[in-house]
Amino acid sequence: MGKQKLWTKDFINISLSNFFVFLTFYYLLVTLPVYSLNELHTTKLEAGLVVTVFLFSAIIIRPFAGQWIEAKGKRKILLLSLFIFMGGSFFYFIPDSIISLLVLRFLHGIGFGMATTAAGAIVADLIPESRKGEGMGYFVMSTNLAMVIGPFVGLTALNKAGIYLVFIISVFCAVLAFITGCFINNPKLIQTVVRQGTLSIKKKLTIQDLIEVSALRIAIVSAFLGFIYASILSFVSVFAQEINLLEVSSFFFVVYAVILILSRPFTGKWFDLYGANKIIYPAIICFAVGMAVLGISKSALVFLIAAALIGLGWGTLFPSFQTIAIQNAAPNRRGTATATFLSIYDLGVGIGSSLVGMISAKIGLGSFYLYSSVYVLIGIILYYFIHDKNTRLLLKEKRTEVPSQNAG
Repeated sequence: MGKQKLWTKDFINISLSNFFVFLTFYYLLVTLPVYSLNELHTTKLEAGLVVTVFLFSAIIIRPFAGQWIEAKGKRKILLLSLFIFMGGSFFYFIPDSIISLLVLRFLHGIGFGMATTAAGAIVADLIPESRKGEGMGYFVMSTNLAMVIGPFVGLTALNKAGIYLVFIISVFCAVLAFITGCFINNPKLIQTVVRQGTLSIKKKLTIQDLIEVSALRIAIVSAFLGFIYASILSFVSVFAQEINLLEVSSFFFVVYAVILILSRPFTGKWFDLYGANKIIYPAIICFAVGMAVLGISKSALVFLIAAALIGLGWGTLFPSFQTIAIQNAAPNRRGTATATFLSIYDLGVGIGSSLVGMISAKIGLGSFYLYSSVYVLIGIILYYFIHDKNTRLLLKEKRTEVPSQNAG
């Protein structure tokens, strides 16, 4: 049998749509707090709420989005969410106060939460079963690339031309996300509506409908480690300024992305060939070493070596965790599994973004990054007891069932 095809037109389009959604997200993530401080004259706490409110609305909408996906179909919810996300981008020209900006951010976050949930469910259907780890790795790489390009383009546009150009570019990116999403026409995604259309409308909505239990274990592990990843997203440039490496800070995520791209063809395939554990345990160690190296960074070389190690470690862990969450769910529950996984993960990142600032104010960012390497290593224990041990027990039970059935 030939190798199942991964790079289909639909897979490319969903990856591109996901890229432009996250490009808009990261682009606004770094520019709106600056805009709110300088133009709306807010406090730093209010500027931080610009990010928090967006993530909060995305988190609370995701469980419902997973249910809507099962009831109405993946493609329909994707296009609706991309339309909401695109529409929200047009309104950033209007707010003249922090309150109106926060209202817009809440509404924009709803579109983001729905879109990312639908995209995750769609790509799980499009990737062949034999290439799940590889395919999910490439899909998540579109997010990682957006994380590198978005802040660079956003800060460049803000510094060179001002906030008006920033908002124009965000509209352009959101429109591209919607257009590429419209070109996804896989028959499997349309047939889902016919099979599941009226089922969930007739019964009362329960907590089991909103949360996929099989995704909870690995989602908790991802949130635990996402707490530390949040410190990279939010404070690595601040740390670079503290150690007089501000001019090098823009290259941190460039190195991160380069290592990610170079390693992705191997790590995804190894996941499919050898299983999750052979990838996840070494990746956690690599992530921990990267955090320790970052904590002791005093030169540009050491700082960028840390970026490479973190890119290889966390850049391998996140798509692996998301693949596990999707594989453990029934095909018709992949939308809910994606929503459950991303909601809990975002909760970890959101809490991390808030607490890291408080902790680092007491002990310093360098010490925080150094000590966080021990925290990341604890993730090995958490992963083993929450996911790995349970998986081994289930496999053992299946193996003992087979001989008994044969004997009967």
